[in-house]
This record gives sequence, C-alpha cells and structure tokens, in this order.
Amino acid sequence: MTRLTVAQAVVRFLAAQWTERDGAEHRLFGGCLGIFGHGNVAGLGQALATSEEDLPYRLSRNEQAMVHTAAAYARAANRLSTLACTTSIGPGATNMITGAAGATINRLPVLLLPGDVFSTRVANPVLQELEDPRSYDVSVNDCFRPVSRFWDRVNRPEQLPSALLAATRVLTDPAETGAVTLALPQDVQAEAYDWPDELFERRVWHIPRQRPERAAAARAAELVRSAARPVIIAGGGVLYSEAAERLREFAEAHGIPVAETQAGKGALPHGHPLALGAVGATGTTAANTLAREADLVIGVGTRYSDFTTASRSLFGAGTRFVNLNVTAFDAAKLSGLQLVGDAREGLADLGEALAGWDTGAAYRERAAALIRAWDAVVDATYGPERSGQDGSPLPQGAVLGAVNAAAGDDGVVVCAAGSMPGDLHKLWRPSGPGSYHVEYGYSCMGYEIAGGLGVKLAAPEREVFVLVGDGSYLMMAQELVTAVAEGIKLVVVLVDNSGFASIGALSESVGAERLGTSYAYRGAGRYDGGPLPVDLAANAASLGATVLRADSVEGLREALREARAATATTVVYVRTDPLSQSPSSEAWWDVPVAEVTTTAAGEQARQAYESGKKEQRQHLAPLE
Repeated sequence: MTRLTVAQAVVRFLAAQWTERDGAEHRLFGGCLGIFGHGNVAGLGQALATSEEDLPYRLSRNEQAMVHTAAAYARAANRLSTLACTTSIGPGATNMITGAAGATINRLPVLLLPGDVFSTRVANPVLQELEDPRSYDVSVNDCFRPVSRFWDRVNRPEQLPSALLAATRVLTDPAETGAVTLALPQDVQAEAYDWPDELFERRVWHIPRQRPERAAAARAAELVRSAARPVIIAGGGVLYSEAAERLREFAEAHGIPVAETQAGKGALPHGHPLALGAVGATGTTAANTLAREADLVIGVGTRYSDFTTASRSLFGAGTRFVNLNVTAFDAAKLSGLQLVGDAREGLADLGEALAGWDTGAAYRERAAALIRAWDAVVDATYGPERSGQDGSPLPQGAVLGAVNAAAGDDGVVVCAAGSMPGDLHKLWRPSGPGSYHVEYGYSCMGYEIAGGLGVKLAAPEREVFVLVGDGSYLMMAQELVTAVAEGIKLVVVLVDNSGFASIGALSESVGAERLGTSYAYRGAGRYDGGPLPVDLAANAASLGATVLRADSVEGLREALREARAATATTVVYVRTDPLSQSPSSEAWWDVPVAEVTTTAAGEQARQAYESGKKEQRQHLAPLE
C-alpha cells in the first residue's frame, strides 16, 4: 500500500499509462496543462510540484485554449497520446466547456480535471460555487456531462481507481473517444488514502484494429464490383488509423479516385493521379463533379458532416454507400452498407475481395482531366505576383499560396474558423498525412494558436504554420505568451481583413447586408474598407513574439523565409482584402434564408435557397 493524497494518486496513475498499436508504445499522457486557482492549487498543484513522475507541467493562459492544445496534440499523435488539463473551480472549470465540445465533436481524446466544490459541504457556499435549490449535489461541472464521453465526480478516495480506469478506457477506445471529465472536489484532492500498489504499476492499453465482419466485406465487394463510377471519401479515420498507404494501394489497384474531408485532407498527397482533393461545400470541382456522377461512394473514416455532403445535396438519388468506420454510428449513415472496423484492416479485406477488379482506363483519365483542370484554377489563385505592390490588401488566395510554398514537405498548416478553412480545404496542396491540421468539426474561433502549440508539442520536428484571422486572434491571442515562455517555435501568419470575411460573405448571401461583420462601419454596419483601429502586429510584439510585416506577395515570401529560419515564435502580419473571392466549389450549403424580406437581395437569396433545398436527399433507400 502507498499513502498519497487523491491528487498525488492521480498524477502517479497518469504517468504510468501507455498505449500500444502495431508493436509501438507511446505515453498516453505527454504532460499536463493547467491554470491554478481556488480548487486545484492545494491538490493537483501541490501534487505536480512535488511529483517525481514523468508528467511535465506547462502553464497555459486560457482554460479553453489549453483544451484546444490538448486536442490538437491528440490529433497530431493519431489519438495515441494526449494531454491532461487541470483548472480551478467555477469560471476556470466552465471555461473548458467549449474546448471539451470541440474535442468530443472531433472524436479526440482529452482528459479534463476541473476542481469542484467541497464534497463535505461544511463550508458551503464556497467562493465561485453555484447554489442549486434542487440539489446539493449539483455544481457547474455538471455542464460537462453533455460534451463528455465519460463524466464522473470523485467524492471519496475509494471511488478514484474505478473512475481513473473507466476514464482511460474511453480515452483509448477509437470508437468512443472524446473529452473525458473527472470532477475533483477540492477537499477530496487533498485527502490522504492508502492505495493498492497495483494502481500505479505501468499499464499498457492496447489499441485494437478491429476487422469488419467477413460477410459484410463480401457484400461490400459485391456492391463495388457492380459500380461503374465509384468514389472514395477519405475522412479523419484514415489518418488516425495510419491507413494512408493502404488507401493509396487500394485506390491504385482498383482505379478509384479519392476525395477528402477536412479531417481527412492529406490522406493522399497533392499530385497523386487519383487525388481529387477536397469534397463538399468547400470542395474542388474535380471531387464534386465525380461525387455527383458517382453511383457508389466508399466512405472511409468519415462522419459525413453537412460540409462533406453539401448538406446532402451532392450525391444523386440513386447513389449507394459503403461505409467503413470504427464507429457503428457513423458506418450506418446515409443508409450505407456498414463495414464496422479499423480503416487499415478494412481496406485490406475489401481489397482482397476485389482482387483483379478495376474501374478501367477511361474512368482514370476522366479523374485525371478533372484534377488537371482544378490545378490550373489553383495556380491562377495562388499566382498574382504583383499583389500588394500598390499598397492595397492582398487577395487571401495569394497569401495561402505563399504559405503553402513556405511549408514545403515538412510543414504543418494549422487553422480553424472563418473563411480560411474553406479556402484551405479546396486550395491547399498537402504533402501527405499530418501536413494539414484544420479544426472544422466545431469550427471554433480561437483554436488556431493554441492548436499550433499542441501540434508542435506532439511533432517538434515539423515546422508549424498557424494561419489566424483577426477575428480569431482577438478572441484568443494569449497563447502566444505560452509559446514564448515555453520556447515552442511557431510561425503565426496573422491575416488582417478588418472583420469577419467568412460570415460577412454569408451575411450578404442571405440578405443580411454584412451587418456586424466588420470593424469599420458605414451606416448600419457596412464595410467601408477602413483599417482596423488597432495595431495587431504591435499587440503580438507586446506578447513577446518576433513580428514581421508584409505588404506584397514577394514581401510575404521573404518574411516567411525569415520566420521559418528563426528559432523562436515569429508572427508574420499581412493585410488581406475581405471581399476577395476564392474559386467556387460549385456546391451548396444549407443556411436558412428569411421567407419575408424587404430587399431585392433578400428575395434573390430566398429563391436560391429554395432551389438548393430541392436538391437535398435523405438517402433512405435500403440496399438490395
């Protein structure tokens, strides 16, 4: 038996957890992020300060941000490792809820350890406690229940072992993973207990590679053989299962072109003859054309979000689906044939069943021609050499082209909400798995810099390029301080378009006339082209980053070369035109438009909306 406080036992347990897949072992917890205050400083704070275990602690500046960092770390580690996050009670805890929702939506494991009110209740109501007249057993931490895949409150030391084991099981289960919350009352954290030594022994959690049912694989192969125009949609599950090479072999062997979701982008590198690029509302015309023509879609590791399916308007009424997914919930979508299993193993089984079958040379050439046409569009979008030389803001496409070139083969681009994720999805040319990291399941503003920290911590050998717009930067810039303090080198491209380019365009498209979508106003909130009356570059410098300003494409390229060569976090500031347009995906997205309006633009928007609604399909037909 070992006598430790509850908090000390938590730290020792976390440090002893490992994962294993394909013979390679990884620490499950690469460290602990935290902000100390009332509710965790005397518990987990004391435990981390005095621990000799291998669980490094890093100070964050915002509780939501540190959950984003942990989620990005987990994604970059293909969900084999993550970070723990500890906070005080009250606002410190509830600040993590947005990050928790993002992690769970994106199926990423993060461990949240919020402080909680006194279990003994002798001092109630304590500072920052929410009193609920319905029950003394409610605290603000109950808000984590709907955004957590596992939630528990440890009111007694005896409850800790079962809670820790259950939490770790969920974190390491590919089908169930997401945010896990263990609420720790502040008095219980400091309470001592005699723990069984077995609790702290090195424990390896083996990550399974579940194979689909053999009969299901045979049925899927029969469907594929009957198809003339199949398309693969590669989602995040391809990357998490490290199945990119198997996907390439499968596509090449059978002549099936591959389109990618936001989470799956990079599954095939740009330049592969079957790589169609992005699909859906922010997709390429190559991918979307073949998706419309497809008689069969093979979804691999995708949850079929509304952007992927263009709000279910992209695929034809007769399109059939074969869905390979580790989660049965996702495999059953769109009335598809369910292949429940690991992406790598499932592709191997399906490929074996399809031995000798191929779509044919004509279909391969059809895909190649569409890819060449889209590449020409991207070349033109990336290519304005003289942009900005007259002092005008740059087109966003030219900025992305410069960053894409600077990233090279070893770079990782990180982005989240706004107009850039859509443009990146359709325009960015990935070098392969791990080179593209855009949070678009929750599309959470403020993720970018915090997420970049997580990627760099998980993959320190790679150059990390964070693309952040002024809107997101103003919501959560303070993790620049963490990068500087921890010596974590990032290249942050701060794109200033004086407002919210994405929602501004959307506002205009639905007849809302860009109200409240820019920082400079004329009349009722309309953009007048004036600059933001805050020097964001100076702000970044005040947070400790090296700052470079660029006002032309060539100046941006030079700044990126300098930033890449630097050893410390560097911010490259560039102004862009909020009204510049990226190439159209020729796909639709369901955003309701008011049925009653007083403007011609509103009437046109409603007509376009009603036209789009006519193309929506439920895909309810059972497979024969």
